[in-house]
Amino acid sequence: MANISIIRSSRPAGAPAETRLPTDELYFDLIELLFFAYRDFVGDPDEVLAKLGFGRAHHRVLHFVNRNPGMKVAELLDVLKITKQSLGRVLKQLIDEGYIVQKEGASDRRQRLLLFLAGMIDAEDREHVLRLIARSDSLANGSPARNGGQ
Repeated sequence: MANISIIRSSRPAGAPAETRLPTDELYFDLIELLFFAYRDFVGDPDEVLAKLGFGRAHHRVLHFVNRNPGMKVAELLDVLKITKQSLGRVLKQLIDEGYIVQKEGASDRRQRLLLFLAGMIDAEDREHVLRLIARSDSLANGSPARNGGQ
């Protein structure tokens, strides 16, 4: 729980308890309480992320990709309201470290679809996973698999 004893009282010490707070003071008190609640809410995840060399941007990307397998990069940009450059830096790190895999779209090869892998595989295994995904996609679409039908 947040230590909010540093927040000043909105009432003078001698004022009766039933004294109404000025609206502006009430808003400032609520804003301060929201700040402390947010700080405490994200504190533990921030520590875990820091150990992995990640920040909140990485956490948001991992969350939405995990919740929406096959999410398009364009959709993720729209949800997060960040630039391609910002996402590119974070996404590259997550892909390089094996937390996310990126594949091309089945109907439009320009699309980049994202899948969550939880950092459990190395680069060689990641390529194998991509081949399996491509094969299952092509079989689901009724067309022969790429890569020699592997």
